[in-house]
Amino acid sequence: MIRPIDITNENEALDVLRIQLPSYQVEAELIDFYGIPALNDTAETLMKSGETFYGYYENGSLCGAISFKKENGTIDIHRLMVHPDHFRKGIARQLLHSLVQNNREEKRLIVSTGANNTPAVRFYEQSGFQKTAEDIIAGTLAIARFEKQGTDRMEEGDEDRND
Repeated sequence: MIRPIDITNENEALDVLRIQLPSYQVEAELIDFYGIPALNDTAETLMKSGETFYGYYENGSLCGAISFKKENGTIDIHRLMVHPDHFRKGIARQLLHSLVQNNREEKRLIVSTGANNTPAVRFYEQSGFQKTAEDIIAGTLAIARFEKQGTDRMEEGDEDRND
């Protein structure tokens, strides 16, 4: 079940942190960069993020989450994370699909991920995003930027290979 997360509530922020840290640790290992800002978040920084969060719950436990901000017709996805115990169950796809379906009025979605995070890059490409840029931001760390025009319907049956 997907539902909103009240990120200003400390207990809910702690729940998000419990999936965020292990999820971003996997990304850090994939891209060989351990300075990912999400690894330094605390409940307090999440509570002050100004992002809108939705969570995927299974048997009452948070398994994955997506966060974003909306501005001028653009949805900027800040986080899309799944606890490693729940990888490859389609949770990320369901979270992204829900975001798209509930924001049909928005004209554009944008997201960034580590360019060497092959599972995430493949996931966004399979979800209809186009790579718009790749920037070196620290040493050899490259960030890939993606964009999807419109919030056209994602297919519910899309094959889930990367989440």
